[in-house]
Amino acid sequence: MNTSERNSGLERPLTRRLRKIFGAQLLTEAADCWAYGYDNSRRQALPQAVAFAQNHEQVVDLVRLCANERIPLIPRGKGTGTTGAVVPERGGIVLSLEHMREILRIDPDNRLATVSPGITNQELQDAAARHGFFWPPDPTSSAVCTIGGNLAYNSAGPRAVKYGTPRENTLALKVVTGAGDTLRTGSRTTKGVVGYDLTRLLIGSEGTLGIITEATLKLTPLSSSKRTLQATYRSIAAAT
Repeated sequence: MNTSERNSGLERPLTRRLRKIFGAQLLTEAADCWAYGYDNSRRQALPQAVAFAQNHEQVVDLVRLCANERIPLIPRGKGTGTTGAVVPERGGIVLSLEHMREILRIDPDNRLATVSPGITNQELQDAAARHGFFWPPDPTSSAVCTIGGNLAYNSAGPRAVKYGTPRENTLALKVVTGAGDTLRTGSRTTKGVVGYDLTRLLIGSEGTLGIITEATLKLTPLSSSKRTLQATYRSIAAAT
């Protein structure tokens, strides 16, 4: 057993299978893995390995491998969440989706965007703005957080008061279930009233119901102008 395999806590046959799926996009040294063992909470734990998926098929292969071997699997984006949801407290493999960036397609005629989970919120906003649109969710970490993370946490910001959260601004998802099956939920139209609303169920589930590998998002036209309103109150009680 070499040093990296010993530090990772993974047995050699399993490491070889992971290498076959991810090649060089796999970390097993403890010193390298520590950086993917925490988020923006105060919690931290060492994963046994970190795998960087670049496409949907790799996610499917890894999910099936972990399910068969009963290994904990923790998907993550940029780690800007504050709940500790991506901390590998029971060890296992961290699946980083930050390299899944092959899709960023804007369809202005239908007011929608199709994106991979590793695209950042800011990148989507910049691309949509060039066509006169924006995606309403605006968490405080929008400059660096990924769309996959936004959806997993149902992350929103001040604009949610007017435009809603990611649940109200997502039309369809492509998801890998815990059994390694692929699901496509929702539709590319605003009106999709038949069947269970799995799209809204998956959003906010923090990866526990499935791993999002593609999303179709509803875009909103940019405002022609903006105004700032200041409200002054005598007390906190008066403000509420």
